Amino acid sequence: MPVPIVRGFFDEATFTVSYVVHDPVARVAAIIDSVLDFDPASGRTNHGSAQAIVDYVKDRGLTVEWLLETHVHADHLSAAPWLQAQLGGKLAIGRHITTVQDTFGKLFNAGTEFERDGSQFDQLFDDGDSFMLGSIRATVLAVPGHTPADLAFVIGDAVFPGDTIFMPDYGTARADFPGGDARRLYHSIRRLLALPREARLFLCHDYKAPGREEFRWETTIGAQRDANVHVHDGIGEDEFVAMRTARDRTLGMPRLILPSIQVNMRGGRLPEPEANGTRYLKIPLNAV
Repeated sequence: MPVPIVRGFFDEATFTVSYVVHDPVARVAAIIDSVLDFDPASGRTNHGSAQAIVDYVKDRGLTVEWLLETHVHADHLSAAPWLQAQLGGKLAIGRHITTVQDTFGKLFNAGTEFERDGSQFDQLFDDGDSFMLGSIRATVLAVPGHTPADLAFVIGDAVFPGDTIFMPDYGTARADFPGGDARRLYHSIRRLLALPREARLFLCHDYKAPGREEFRWETTIGAQRDANVHVHDGIGEDEFVAMRTARDRTLGMPRLILPSIQVNMRGGRLPEPEANGTRYLKIPLNAV
């Protein structure tokens, strides 16, 4: 089986890493966790980050078959629909997106016109589902805890865990969003750490751990088991939950959480224009 080629695209404005992973023989690719550039001060969007992905795909003659979202991101807007228009492919997320849509559809008073059935996506994955990327098998793992709908994608020897775990010197994702649960996160991470030690782990974010000067987003399962500051081998469930709960109480909300969720729960699509032709994002006051 060919070893998948993985290219990361780091967006420093949101500390997010998007990926293009492809079969080097069949030249078939998936795009994972893309970023739509957004300036909250002006309300303007642009496709600079996504265009870099388009250029990479076209320069290498790749065929995009999948646009994968690990979860409904709270820190950046997805560019998946725009990329789909440029490159094709099926847009996919976990089936529990419906839980997130129901929760945040109410928060944003989205109305009955906002479908809460996941129909904004082409494919809703269940735990254990698989698909082929050329000749490389990809497996879907449900890894809830950060949100109820997080997925990890295991594509050959490459693992994309979304927002569950970060670099070993930084730790793990928060678990205090609606539907989040530190105990479920612990079990999800232990499930990931049961994968082969040599598996490559490609992380969704990096924030630079104290004392580290450069951004990093690739590690291995073995390195996490040996040295992750929050959840290395030997850290028990209760110890992790106590740490994670206390740490989460000190964290502010992500800078782009309100615009991000409104867009991402719609599959990366902006809200429909109102009668004057302008699209609007809502800010619920004193509600979160």
